[in-house]
Amino acid sequence: EMHVGHLRSTIIGDTLCNVLEFAGHDVVRLNHVGDWGTQFGMLVEHLRDEYPQALNTETAGDVELGDLVLLYKAAKKRFDADDEFKLRAREGVVKLQAGNAEEIAAWESLCAASRVEYQKIYDQLNIKGLEERGESFYNPFLNGVIEDLEKQELAVESEGATVVFLDNFKNRDGTMLPLMVRKSDGGFNYATTDLAAVRQRTSMASAEGGEEADRVLYVTDSGQAQHFDMVFQVAKKASLVREDASLEHVPFGLVQGEDGKKFATRSGDTVKLKDLLNEAIRIAGADIQARTEDPDGEMSDELKQVAQVVGIGAVKYADLSMNRESNYRFSYERMLSLNGNTAPYMLYAYARICGIIRKAIGQAEAQTVQWPEPSEIVISHEAERELIRNLIKLPDVLKEVERDLYPNRMCDYLFETSQKFNQFYENCSVNNAETPELKASRLSLCMATAGTIRLLMDLLGIEVVERL
Repeated sequence: EMHVGHLRSTIIGDTLCNVLEFAGHDVVRLNHVGDWGTQFGMLVEHLRDEYPQALNTETAGDVELGDLVLLYKAAKKRFDADDEFKLRAREGVVKLQAGNAEEIAAWESLCAASRVEYQKIYDQLNIKGLEERGESFYNPFLNGVIEDLEKQELAVESEGATVVFLDNFKNRDGTMLPLMVRKSDGGFNYATTDLAAVRQRTSMASAEGGEEADRVLYVTDSGQAQHFDMVFQVAKKASLVREDASLEHVPFGLVQGEDGKKFATRSGDTVKLKDLLNEAIRIAGADIQARTEDPDGEMSDELKQVAQVVGIGAVKYADLSMNRESNYRFSYERMLSLNGNTAPYMLYAYARICGIIRKAIGQAEAQTVQWPEPSEIVISHEAERELIRNLIKLPDVLKEVERDLYPNRMCDYLFETSQKFNQFYENCSVNNAETPELKASRLSLCMATAGTIRLLMDLLGIEVVERL
């Protein structure tokens, strides 16, 4: 089940994909699922004892595994307390990687149950086009990676394991820090899978199942920086990566509680992502309902949809508006505020412009906005000039994000744009402009601003609403 730790990789990765696709790149959105490690050996062995039918290919599909979190906790408790079970779990991983039928059947049951849960979150976050490709996908390539490293005399045996030493990575005591690529029990690990993935994504021909990618982005927490530094260096030394291909780690910081500590429930448990999102929607809905003519009445379907947009948008924007490498403190109050660089502020700015357009063309408030034809721009005030200067920065901002991969620059630009528009609107009447030409010009500036907000919010994965 997805928890708060999955939030940042999901929405940062989605936003970067949106920007790169908008820039014209052919993007493959990969969800690199950890479906092949020690935790699965642990779970498979727990199923062997508690749900033996899950290990039979003919009956595995009929097994209802229930709450996967409780299942994991029960298996982890046994793993920590029972040495015999721990040994079975580790041996189970090796059997799983070898393709044993019982282990594969149980593993497929677990993956199917997990998939149902995280798809609900992706639907709520409006994540589309994501291709699941777990570590298991690269299993057929792992032995080939080891063979190549050994042939090139890069991989050596150390304390029963197979490792690669790199000159510039040291332990605290000055000894060389190895990158382990095969464990002493014969099992593979993250490094082996990541090296195989580098080859499949860059240097393997498409006819053989390769991606032939020019640029590969790894969106993970900053704690994995050294791991990827080592993997990328080994990949280059072993020619697993095409020379003209770029491998880039896109690190991000932690989500913290308002006290700056680990973001957790009162009991200390990890916060489930679905609970976090539902709470944001609930708070947004309560605030919206409180500002209606009937604050104690039942919320209409339209307002429920608005609450969904505001709540989910607030969570996303609060994350994306921060420098991704920084830790940030999660606060419902701050992210749902109508003031400052927040999603509600931007959504209100967009809805306000929609209201200006409706009034200008005599359109009913409940109708979808009919955008008038753009007209020639007439500059009569410095506020108009400042807004135009800001609007034409858009291509440069998008180019920066495409190159440097920091979504917060789009949020900063959005906030600046909305402030410039407010200054324009305070100084330049739209509907009571001095001449028809000036009114048409100012309406065009309103439309250009609305279009800019709508485009960037879309790239951030956030819907807009025409009334708020």
